[in-house]
Amino acid sequence: MTKDQKTVAIGAASGIVMMVVLVWVLAQIVPVPELENSQGRKLSYAIRWSIPPALLLFAMLAAVGNARFLSEAIDPTLQKENQKLIVDGRVADNTTQQFLLFLVGILALASILPIEKISYVPAVAITFVICRLVFWVGYRIHPLYRAPGFASTAYLNLFMLIAVIWIRLAT
Repeated sequence: MTKDQKTVAIGAASGIVMMVVLVWVLAQIVPVPELENSQGRKLSYAIRWSIPPALLLFAMLAAVGNARFLSEAIDPTLQKENQKLIVDGRVADNTTQQFLLFLVGILALASILPIEKISYVPAVAITFVICRLVFWVGYRIHPLYRAPGFASTAYLNLFMLIAVIWIRLAT
């Protein structure tokens, strides 16, 4: 394994551990809301908690748009992006992809969780935002340092989808 591969592997593993701990801790401290135990109420709750991740995605897209507007890169076909704009564009692209999986995951998770476990919905939403910020900041520092944020978000999405299948098979 090369030095860069070791850096990415350690970063990815630490990001996954951070994500698991963060979801668990947040789920313990976020109070269970007084919701009617119906699919509609639980899905509505999940949609509301998808707003913070969506706002972060908007901020990333705005950062790219504003940087283009204020630079020679206003015409993207001329390829005059600086390194910061390239990184921000890649972060926004990947966050769009991750957000699509997140949205499916949070809605499916909310639909199947028992009401007493619904605090996992805000826990995963808050964790998604934190992990995406770790991705963005890490990528800005050095491309290899994006690994904790990338892995934590990707595995958060995967774990939500697996949890839905697991819970469904168990009931």
